[in-house]
Amino acid sequence: MTRLKLTLLLLLAVILATALWHRYKPLPKGLAVHSPAYPATNLALLVDDTWETAEGTRGIRQTIFNEVFRLIDQAQQQVVVDMFLFNDFLGAGSEVYRPLAEQLTNALIAKRTQSPPVSVVLITDPINTLYGGLESRHLTQLRQAGVTVVTTPLPALRDSNPGWSGFWRLCCSWAGNNAEGGWLPNPMGPGKVTLRSYLTLLNFKANHRKTLVVDEGNQWTGLVTSANPHDGSSAHSNIGLRFSGPAAEALLDSELAVLNMAEEKRPSLPLLESPQEADDESSLEILTEAGIRDALLDTVNRGMTGDQLYVSVFYLSHRPLIQAIKRARQRGVSVKVLLDPNKDAFGREKNGVPNRQVGSEFHDNDIDVRWCNTQGEQCHTKMLMMTHGNQSELILGSANFTRRNLDNLNLETSVRLMAPANHPVMQEAAETFLHRWENRRGEKHSLDYPAYADDSAWKKALYRAMEFSGWSSF
Repeated sequence: MTRLKLTLLLLLAVILATALWHRYKPLPKGLAVHSPAYPATNLALLVDDTWETAEGTRGIRQTIFNEVFRLIDQAQQQVVVDMFLFNDFLGAGSEVYRPLAEQLTNALIAKRTQSPPVSVVLITDPINTLYGGLESRHLTQLRQAGVTVVTTPLPALRDSNPGWSGFWRLCCSWAGNNAEGGWLPNPMGPGKVTLRSYLTLLNFKANHRKTLVVDEGNQWTGLVTSANPHDGSSAHSNIGLRFSGPAAEALLDSELAVLNMAEEKRPSLPLLESPQEADDESSLEILTEAGIRDALLDTVNRGMTGDQLYVSVFYLSHRPLIQAIKRARQRGVSVKVLLDPNKDAFGREKNGVPNRQVGSEFHDNDIDVRWCNTQGEQCHTKMLMMTHGNQSELILGSANFTRRNLDNLNLETSVRLMAPANHPVMQEAAETFLHRWENRRGEKHSLDYPAYADDSAWKKALYRAMEFSGWSSF
């Protein structure tokens, strides 16, 4: 064997070993949470809806960020925010409905600079600076106002695309990045970025959480949602849940774990009492990373004849969950699945992968499928609801139902609420789903399955290969 061949084999072995280690290495402490069931207090379901009116125009009804801003405004001691997309990028040809990035920036600065100043922590993902290749005016303004801005150290997480990341960690990660000298177009908006931004983007990993924790009176209040403070996403349909008490404190602990991972100093937190009044009939669990997967599978696997399963999600491709849903249908569970058609991506048209392929699989297995009637925006809800007789379970939050989102790769946060089916939040969640499914009150939220049916064999193979390998954005 020549020296060149030996060198190449050695290099390949090093890349492979690097890829395998970073795919399966231990998780940072405090991740993959599946908390105990806490008393559910101060509950409110928050829904953003976008639909097509009878006249063919866009209708919008929103509550999520209205509540975010209310909670921030009333806080007297501490605000902790963790948001994935926090920028005003629009993408090619997309439009802004609401300047959410500017509104959240102003709300946090106002709270930080009030007298006496409130401690404000913002945790976010490096995609908002294109991994260091762009300056973010919003993050700069926040830092200047005294907000603690924490950029999540993604290399500490497991690699979701080991076929690229093993090579990247050796060739490029050490080079860092900067906001000067960029010569390539920003794939998300205006400006130029460096080649290093693109090379980092191909790792396909993220802190994808969307959470808020504040003090409210003498208790902690938390909010978990699927919505981003991102101008280009401001017309998306989304869902969220507000709650207080021990569950909110557990949510705060899960965010402090990210500060530890980033080696950031923890804020001096106030001592707050837990509320005395709790809903004895309902309970709430905090779920992060694979804790979300385990709760989803647990809920679906307990479904029996006569139960009702509602699923509404932006991306659905996780094979164990897909198989569990199919088995639930075989056991007699009534299943309705409402999917984004995966055609709209900030002004760019997508090819329907993976939802149309999964929709086809469900359709072939006697599962009712409808498509969100998107008109440039996305059906960005991530929700699964199971009703067993007079009891219901609701799981919602940041996580799409994909390998990246559920298998300890991205950072994610969702919650599981367990309550009687006639609980106000459960009734509202069911109404939200059926309102979209049945196009109630003349609002055209969804379309019949044939509208985006796609039985293409090669696209099915493409979806399975992308899901398995990690070479995908879902």
